[in-house]
Amino acid sequence: MARTLRLAVAQSTVPEDPTDAEALRASGAEVRGLMREAAAARARLVQFPEGAITYPSKHVMSSGPPGTLSASDWSRVPWDVLREEAASIADLAGELGLWVAFGSIHPLTSPNRPHNSLYVVSDRGRLVTRYDKRYLSNTEVSFMYSPGSSPVVFEIDGIRFGCALCIEAEFPEVFAEYERLNVDCVLLSVMVDDAARALVAQAYGRLYGYWLGYSVPAQFSATVPSGIVAPGGRWLASCARDGRPALAVADLDLAATDADIDVSVRLARPWRRLARAGLYDDRRVLGDPRSETRTAF
Repeated sequence: MARTLRLAVAQSTVPEDPTDAEALRASGAEVRGLMREAAAARARLVQFPEGAITYPSKHVMSSGPPGTLSASDWSRVPWDVLREEAASIADLAGELGLWVAFGSIHPLTSPNRPHNSLYVVSDRGRLVTRYDKRYLSNTEVSFMYSPGSSPVVFEIDGIRFGCALCIEAEFPEVFAEYERLNVDCVLLSVMVDDAARALVAQAYGRLYGYWLGYSVPAQFSATVPSGIVAPGGRWLASCARDGRPALAVADLDLAATDADIDVSVRLARPWRRLARAGLYDDRRVLGDPRSETRTAF
């Protein structure tokens, strides 16, 4: 039986001041509004950007004088409001029967710094897993977060998903690892205004033969909006480049008959696996390399 799943990828407005409780509540409300739209579009899963509830600005969080960078002062964050918004998102997921992946900061016991995370909530409203960003920027690892330690794979209706966050797009080993883990789609949620990063995400669809959900904040959508990349590297769906909250929706179909998807999933990805596993090892010419002249026709 063919495995299919309708994915919605959101671009929502991401606030950068986690000390502003009203901004946190507003972003939570916007996430829930887009969840309702995703459910109305019959999506099974909706993906949100990195830091969908809040993505803390390094300057806002710095404990040093204004304009300088130093260790983040996490005591100024209203953690109770963050928990309330995350819980409300989970409750609505259960009401709508919708899976949700959304970014937020995740507190750890003092004196540990928090994780920059992607929460995954099931259609029953339960937190089923959390991906903690493993590769951090220099500022993040120096002043802000604790890095995560492992990949995360979860499954919905027979479709396997992996998770990655923002700067991890610059680390091909993250995406090669998910190919080895046999995922069908990687959810890449970012907080960056960078056309090149979307191009890199598109390339992973080509190189590894899986779908990618690329979720970016609405305020950066004029450069590259949120969207969905097919195996083979084609953009299947994209939001508008207008700075407004929106959804891109597409079906992930493992039995798709589109020529590019079919070739990528059914032929190219298995062939690359064979090649990497040593297909050519016993076909290479052995012997004394001095017996051949490599500079003549």
